Amino acid sequence: MKTMKEGSSVMRVACLGVGYFAQFHYEAWRRVERAHLVGACDRDRNKADATGLAAFIELGTMLETAKPDLLDIVTPPPTHFDAIERAIAGGVKAIICQKPFCTSLEEATKATDLAEAAGVTLVIHENFRFQPWYRSIRQALDSNLLGDLLQFTFRLRAGDGQGPRAYLDRQPYFQQMPRLLIHETGVHWIDTFRYLLGEPEAVYADLRRLNPAIKGEDAGYFIFDYAGGVRALFDGNRLLDHAAENCRTTLGEALVEGTQGTLTLSGDGTVRLRAFGEQKEKVLLAARQWQGFGGDCVGNLINHVIDGLLDGKPLENRARDYLKVIAIEQAIYDSDRLGQKIREFASA
Repeated sequence: MKTMKEGSSVMRVACLGVGYFAQFHYEAWRRVERAHLVGACDRDRNKADATGLAAFIELGTMLETAKPDLLDIVTPPPTHFDAIERAIAGGVKAIICQKPFCTSLEEATKATDLAEAAGVTLVIHENFRFQPWYRSIRQALDSNLLGDLLQFTFRLRAGDGQGPRAYLDRQPYFQQMPRLLIHETGVHWIDTFRYLLGEPEAVYADLRRLNPAIKGEDAGYFIFDYAGGVRALFDGNRLLDHAAENCRTTLGEALVEGTQGTLTLSGDGTVRLRAFGEQKEKVLLAARQWQGFGGDCVGNLINHVIDGLLDGKPLENRARDYLKVIAIEQAIYDSDRLGQKIREFASA
C-alpha cells in the first residue's frame, strides 16, 4: 500500500455516493478524529450539497480538487470498477468499496489486481462482522465457552418484504434486483460465518421468491459444511419478522451451539450464554441504544481501516480475501440452480 506522509496523523477522506445507506457513512466519518471529510460526489448535485461538504457531480473533478487520501465508494456495484480505476489514477492511497463488490467475480478480481499493482489498499465495506454481537460471539468461541462447536444458525427475519410496496420507502431498487436475498443481504452472513468459523468445505442452498412484486428471491436457506461435522445454517425470509423493537438492529436471531453451552443472539443485540444442562443464562453483551446502523458497525469498520492505515494494524476484509465471499455466493446460486451440494468454489 502507499504509505502516509511521515508525521501525518489525519487522512483526507472523500465519499462517492449520497444514497440511502450513505447517510451512515457520512455520520460515522464525522466522528473519526483522525479523518477529515473533504468532499462528497453524487450525480444529484442537491444531494451532494446537502452533506454540507464540498460538493461535486463528477468523480474526477473531486479527486483533482479535494485530493483525498482515501475514497469511500458508497454506490451500486455497476459503478465500482470505474470508480476504483479512476481513484487509483487520481492518486489515492486507499479505497473502501461498498458490498456487493463489483458486478462479478471476474470484475472484482480485475479491480483487486489493479489496486495491488498500484500499491493502493482496497478494503470492502462488509460491516456485519464488525457488529458488537459478532465480536462478542467470536470472543466466546476463542475462549472455548461452548466446548466443541457443532452448529451456528441465523434466522433472517427482516419483516420488510410483504406486499406491492415492499422496499419502496427505503431502497426501491431492491424490487428490481434479479438476485436479492443472498446477493444483497445473505452475503453478510457468508462473510460472518467465515469470520467466526473459517472457510466452508461445501454449501447447499434452496432459494425461492414469495412476493410476486419483486424480481429476485426473498426467502430460502444455505448450509455450510465444515470439518468434524460442524454446520452453519442461514435461514432467510424477508417477509417475516422477529421479536425486536427495530428489526433492522440485528435483522434476525441466532443460536450458536456447542457441547458445553449455547449462545443466543436476540433482536435487540443481547448475547446470552447458557451452559449445557442448565436453564439460567448469563448475559455476555447487554442491549443498549446503539449509535448509527447495526450496532455502529459502519463506524467500527471505518475506525478499523483508519487504524490499519495510520498505525499499521492488520486489516480485515481486504479485497483479495473478500473475493472468497463472492466465489461462495456464486456457489450458493449454483447449488440452488442445480439442486445439489457444491464442494468446489470458483477460483478467487
